[in-house]
Amino acid sequence: MVDIVTAAMVIIGDEILSGRTKDRNIGHLADIMTAIGIDLKEVRIVPDEEDEIVAAVNALRARYTYVFTTGGIGPTHDDITADSISKAFGVPCEYDAKAYAMMEANYASRGMEFTEARKRMARMPLGAEHIDNPVSMAPGFHIGNVYVMAGVPAIFQAMLDNVVPTLKTGTKLLSVSVECPFGEGTIGGPLAEIQKRHPDTIIGSYPKYLDGSFWTELVVRARSPEALEAARAEVAAMVAGIVEASAKPD
Repeated sequence: MVDIVTAAMVIIGDEILSGRTKDRNIGHLADIMTAIGIDLKEVRIVPDEEDEIVAAVNALRARYTYVFTTGGIGPTHDDITADSISKAFGVPCEYDAKAYAMMEANYASRGMEFTEARKRMARMPLGAEHIDNPVSMAPGFHIGNVYVMAGVPAIFQAMLDNVVPTLKTGTKLLSVSVECPFGEGTIGGPLAEIQKRHPDTIIGSYPKYLDGSFWTELVVRARSPEALEAARAEVAAMVAGIVEASAKPD
């Protein structure tokens, strides 16, 4: 039985949209989701604006099994993710007693003042649960099907490692590649027909350019080994047929 689990991602931050910071979290999340059998279906990048964050989170959490957010949970005035998620769920954003005590003790052990700015990182929606942060201590959180994590890649990856074991996973997509020595214009028509005959597969074409000529990597994906092989065989036969036809003299 095929079990499909889906996910979306919301990347929060003006610095991503301005180009000042280059995102490194999408690829990591996509790799992890694919490996455990969750389909990452959509990614949105939104500015540090409460209404935009709320709209994106509410739209995606209603549509997908899980939503992962990155960014905006630091100590500065523009870190408004906790407030925005609280608004999306219609609950107050409050200091979490466990997070507050943990962070207060951590800063004390380092001889650092637990400033008002640092205290902001202990705020989360009422009813949220912690996502442990082994890198810098300040926790992320999850509420409902929304998982809120830091934007710093090392911290995001560490938090995600703690989240993954708690997730429901689905049937993994299998994949196989077929190399095609022609550009997409040559194989587009017959490839579309093969896709129609194999609706339980996903057939993608990825153009490449090397040494002055185009070629295409064809990738077949399916959850059933039988469906995968049936489509792969047709794609390979299609490529072989075009190769044979092109080799014949006029």
